[in-house]
Amino acid sequence: MSDTDSPSAKTSPFGFRDVDAREKVQMVRGVFDSVASSYDLMNDLMSGGVHRLWKDAAAAKLNPRPGEVILDVAGGTGDMARRYSKMARAAQERRGGEDARVVVLDYNAEMILAGVDKGGEPEMIWTVGDAMALPMPDASVDAYSISFGIRNVSDIAGALKEARRVLKPGGRFLCLEFSRPTAEAVRKAYDAWSFHAIPRIGGWVAKDRDSYQYLVESIRRFPDQSTFKAMIEDAGFSRVTVTNLSGGVAAIHFGWAI
Repeated sequence: MSDTDSPSAKTSPFGFRDVDAREKVQMVRGVFDSVASSYDLMNDLMSGGVHRLWKDAAAAKLNPRPGEVILDVAGGTGDMARRYSKMARAAQERRGGEDARVVVLDYNAEMILAGVDKGGEPEMIWTVGDAMALPMPDASVDAYSISFGIRNVSDIAGALKEARRVLKPGGRFLCLEFSRPTAEAVRKAYDAWSFHAIPRIGGWVAKDRDSYQYLVESIRRFPDQSTFKAMIEDAGFSRVTVTNLSGGVAAIHFGWAI
């Protein structure tokens, strides 16, 4: 859920501003350094706990299996990786097979440390790394996921191509991200909540209003469902689907490396 990137574009959106891509790397790192210790609590407060249901739906869609290498990019404190690990182990207990390996990769060391402090599962491997230059060989990963993190990279298209590079033939790509509510009433209500309440909550709980103002603005700058779907297809993925959650407040984009 945090940032993973390196500069490959001249400018990149940072909230409602466009900044030098190299500058964005450091600016986003600063945001997540600031909020790492309170990030999980803030996610509950910002979404009323609904983010947990979204993550459950995304994990079920990915369908982790025994023996797989699963790469969770922008993995933050490990919420998704814990789900993947438990699901792969449950499948292993039913039908046998090798242990899965779930690699939690995040650009921000503070987020990784916060995740380690929370504790992990036997399948989990923690590493600091870059979504734009993944420390994986070509065609080495069975499944790639990124949850609430791709909007923070400096070059979304570049991150998608890197995901395609490391996936094996037949590998699965999943992105869970805030998106565009499909109904105008939901959109207006969510805009009112996010722009007025979330930065204030960030100020009260995390003592950092500015970072949460950025997070809200970054959601608004992210491409809508159809635009992002086309970007995934342009990166070389096939059979790309979109599943809206909570009326499009969030969405799961899923594709195959074929």
